[in-house]
Amino acid sequence: MGRLRAWLESHPPHGPNLSRLAVRAATLLLVLAAVQAVASLAFYDVIDKETLREDHARRVAELLVVSNRLHELHPEAVGSTMSTSHLEVALANSPHAIPGRDAEAVAEIRGYILRWEPTLAGQQLMLGLEPSRLGYGNLVGAMRLRDGHWLNFRSRDVTSGWPIALRATVLTLITAVVGFALSLWSLRIITRPLRELTDAADAIGKGQVVPVRESGPDDLRSLARSMNAMQERIAAMLEDQARSFEAISHDMRTPLSRVTIAADLIDDREISELVRDATGEMEAMLMSLQRYLRAQHLAPEPVTIDLGLAVTDLVLGGFPDRASVEVVPGAVVQTWREPVLMALHPLIANAVHYGGKARVKVETDANGRWHVLIADDGPGISEDQFERILAPFYRIDDARARDTAGFGLGIPTAHRLLQRFGGELSFARSESGGLLVDVLVPIAGDIP
Repeated sequence: MGRLRAWLESHPPHGPNLSRLAVRAATLLLVLAAVQAVASLAFYDVIDKETLREDHARRVAELLVVSNRLHELHPEAVGSTMSTSHLEVALANSPHAIPGRDAEAVAEIRGYILRWEPTLAGQQLMLGLEPSRLGYGNLVGAMRLRDGHWLNFRSRDVTSGWPIALRATVLTLITAVVGFALSLWSLRIITRPLRELTDAADAIGKGQVVPVRESGPDDLRSLARSMNAMQERIAAMLEDQARSFEAISHDMRTPLSRVTIAADLIDDREISELVRDATGEMEAMLMSLQRYLRAQHLAPEPVTIDLGLAVTDLVLGGFPDRASVEVVPGAVVQTWREPVLMALHPLIANAVHYGGKARVKVETDANGRWHVLIADDGPGISEDQFERILAPFYRIDDARARDTAGFGLGIPTAHRLLQRFGGELSFARSESGGLLVDVLVPIAGDIP
């Protein structure tokens, strides 16, 4: 079980990996949407010219028929009524110059016009093509009316696909954007259970118990169910293990007490003092071990406390005249009182022992999170030891003389408690060269 916990702690599934997966999937969707849009543009760019010409021919045929009838009723209104953004219509006594009458497309367009309006077959109709400003071709023509006037007209960009392609392109882009948005939304819904599993696995590696919601596809629900069952088994085994060792360490204090009493009966004072010191150190070690084991299964309820007042009481009650406290007003938080104070006590005790006096400060950072800073003027710790001192039973013999109770469990106990409840523990050098301990106070609700 210890190996499993060590593996979870050393191989946590990081959220950024899952974020990168989502980014890659979103990028793939975006690339697919872009390819679709480009392909659609290319398709409409080479759209069938025959279809386009037929569309223009239909409009011209309708124009000629309607203009012919309108001329019979209101000759003066033909030009203003029939002209549009794509068609220019004007009455004249003679046809205007018509270039490109021999172009191959002209005969094809004439056939389309007569197919749409066979009644125009008896009309004198001239057609041609002229270049436009955009490089496309304008259909120009003239039709003789019954009274002898000529209906001159121009249909712009008869060879351009953009009147149709532009609408189709806009629809394609809108469809691509909507599809991309729906894909992102679906991806978020699908990966949400996976994100929850990732956060839960990360929390489990820190010793927290996080019920995983069993949702999503069948495979993810099965995985979530297995993780919940695994958490229950791990939590039960760790609690049984911790309680068993805690009970053993508690029971060992009884024979130690007998040895202490027996030490008073030893006539040799030097031997008596030696036995008494040894039993006292062993009892202190057992108490330290009990606190560390208790940190594995401690499960209090969160409460709202005045953090500044609680820290002040801890300092003044346990370290009078050996520690100073500075508190920023308004330090009211909802947290776990007992684990926080249990974590702070050995940290302050270390600062007092190795630095002579501890400087404790309660403050908030730019994000509104509360910190407890503990600084001392002792020998300090090299930066390469910051991670090592979090391991149980580890001691820095060259910097810290072994003349204190316990055997390297104070800081690991604090680290385990803070980690379990969502806080953090970090180290730095103080301004005087000693050790600066930064405790990020866990807030109820921060645990995933």
